[in-house]
Amino acid sequence: MIRIGFVGVGGMGQRAHLRNYLTIPECEVVALAEIREKTGRLVATRFGIPKAYRNHGEMLDAEKLDGVVASQPFDVHATLLPEIYGRVKHVFTEKPLAVSVKAGETLAALAEKTGTVHMVGYHKRSDPATAYAKDVIERWKKSGEMGRLRYVRITMPAGDWTANGLMGILNAGDQPTQDVPREPASLTGFSGAAEGVGCWQWKGQAGDYLGFVNYYIHQVNYMRHMLGEAYKVVFAPKSGVLLAVQSESGVTGTIEMTPYRTTLDWEESILVCFEKGYVRIELPAPTAINRPGRVEVFADPGDGATPMRSSPTLPWIHAMRQQAVNFVRVCRGEMAPPCTAAEAVEDLKVARDYVQMRHGQGDMECR
Repeated sequence: MIRIGFVGVGGMGQRAHLRNYLTIPECEVVALAEIREKTGRLVATRFGIPKAYRNHGEMLDAEKLDGVVASQPFDVHATLLPEIYGRVKHVFTEKPLAVSVKAGETLAALAEKTGTVHMVGYHKRSDPATAYAKDVIERWKKSGEMGRLRYVRITMPAGDWTANGLMGILNAGDQPTQDVPREPASLTGFSGAAEGVGCWQWKGQAGDYLGFVNYYIHQVNYMRHMLGEAYKVVFAPKSGVLLAVQSESGVTGTIEMTPYRTTLDWEESILVCFEKGYVRIELPAPTAINRPGRVEVFADPGDGATPMRSSPTLPWIHAMRQQAVNFVRVCRGEMAPPCTAAEAVEDLKVARDYVQMRHGQGDMECR
């Protein structure tokens, strides 16, 4: 039985994470830490969690835990995680790893130094549709039966990302009893979205960067997952609608960022093209419940063979729950994290390079 502690039980902490861990037979949520004391006690009582602490330090002092789920805003990771690393073997956080590349590199190095396994929550990797598609892609790459991998296209329109998945959040109406330190400006290169300093030459760049890493970093990470290798930014128009990349082996990829919007739907899609076929994935809203993505596989090998199109029937498991299952498996030593802190640093580098190129800074160093 894996013993899990929660650091923070706000909206995402409760509805995207906590409720999923409570349904996994192989783990037990034994404690939570919440700086809104009344809300923490309310959540603990409602969900039958034995202990509620005022902060993570008190919880780590008192509890022997196998893993910690720290569902926190990403701009507190740089100050919070060094106080958790080394005190528990396994840590889960939401994406991205930090605000800046520098802070991300520091965290990844510290996780390695302390022997902490840090799983970064790119939940789309855990969707059953992604897992199925990835198996097909890797099989085609290995066999060569569909020719070379040529192109990956990710389309991510803004839309209704909750799909009513955040209904029922508990809140006692109290305020935090202590301040939460944020990632300092000395690491970010700017002090918030309102004031550009250092290598961010004006406030618009800082705002663009923060917005990009908060909203599109999932797609940046997903691109690497589908390619199966590192890539670099090669084109970033000022419109902010497109990001074009090239992988180490020369595969082209594009991320389309809100070319249109939806209000009552979520229409995220991924197209992975080979010379003789493709895999198409449609992902549900991030907090949709009991709904996997959809996959279409098209193969046209030629030489007289009949082209085939298929779509698997996938289990009623949503990505956030499978992500929780995967973290428990990581804690049990049954699998490696789908995304580590070290890999998550690469996403911040892509974000930095994209914003710099979009604003015409080229290869200017901004850590």
